[in-house]
Parts: sequence; structure tokens; C-alpha cells
Amino acid sequence: MEQLGYWGIALLMFLDNVFPPIPSEIIMPSAGYSASQGELILVGVIMAGCIGSLLAATLLYWVGYKFNHDSIFKFVDRYGKYLFIKSNDVKKSLSWFEHYGHRIVFFGRMVPAVRSLISIPAGMSRMPFWKFMFYSTLGTIIWTTFLACVGFYFGENQELMQQIFSKVSYVIIAIVIVIIAWVIYRRQQRKNRPS
Repeated sequence: MEQLGYWGIALLMFLDNVFPPIPSEIIMPSAGYSASQGELILVGVIMAGCIGSLLAATLLYWVGYKFNHDSIFKFVDRYGKYLFIKSNDVKKSLSWFEHYGHRIVFFGRMVPAVRSLISIPAGMSRMPFWKFMFYSTLGTIIWTTFLACVGFYFGENQELMQQIFSKVSYVIIAIVIVIIAWVIYRRQQRKNRPS
């Protein structure tokens, strides 16, 4: 990781967002561990990770914005296997976006696989770019900082790191479920209000 440096971390995190099988859960803790050994600076690691992620999110947003639904699905059908993306993945992220709105961009930055795809439906739905970047930046900073700090503080204890990651996945999923339930509840309340 120290040989790759900050540019390498940014590039790997860019690829993590474009090619889902390259996981940030390995990249950022490894970079954080290198920082704990004095080979890199923790703040630099976090900034590099955020820059790489946000550049990829921006690229995917503009892909969604510039191309129509049919073009995107044709592209995914033809080349998706090389990017490890299926049409069903894009359909799923589109339905998530349509059901749960702009906030899913924030939480999506912390969920594997969703992180890579949520930018495309954001662009397709013409979500305002400033709002997309605001939610993306918040989610990315939280997730990247968390991963880098896990590597920084617990990098030598692989077993503990794995326990932390498995629990955090459940916490994030639980938070997303609670928010989804709250949004559905609010919509039902609005529907049931007398006009």
C-alpha cells in the first residue's frame, strides 16, 4: 500500500466504485494500517479514498444522466459481464432509487454493490448534481473514514477487524430498513389524511 501511495489509493477506490468486485473493505483498512506504521498519513489516506470514490460516483452519475434507459441496459447486457454488473443489478438500484428517493444515495455509499450502482439511477432520474454530490460526499466521508480507522487501530488483529465488519454490515442494513419503514409509514399517513 505504501508503494501505491495516495494516488494508488484514489485509483483503487475509483475502481471499487466502477467494478464492484474490488472491495473498499480491503483497500481502506490496508491503507489505514500502512498509516499506523508511519508509511502514510491517515488524513491523506482518507482524502485519497474519498477523491477516488467521488470521481467514480461523478462518472457513473453522468453516464446515467447522458444516456437513456435503453442505451444503458443495452450496454450492460453487452459489456456488463466484464464489469461484473448485470441488468438485474441496475434494475434493482433503479427501483431502490424510485422507492426511497434521494436519501438512498447517502446510505448507498456505505452498502457494498449498491455503492457502485446507485449513481446511475441518480443521473437517470435527473437528481440535481449538487444534491447528488452532497449526499455522496457525506456518505463517502463517513464510510472511508470508518474503514481507514479500523485498519489504523485494529490492523494487526485480523480477527477483530472481521468481527467489526460483519457487525457494521448488519447495523447499516438495520438503519436502511428503519429508514425505509419510516418513509413507507409517512407515505401511508399522507394517503390516509382526509383531503
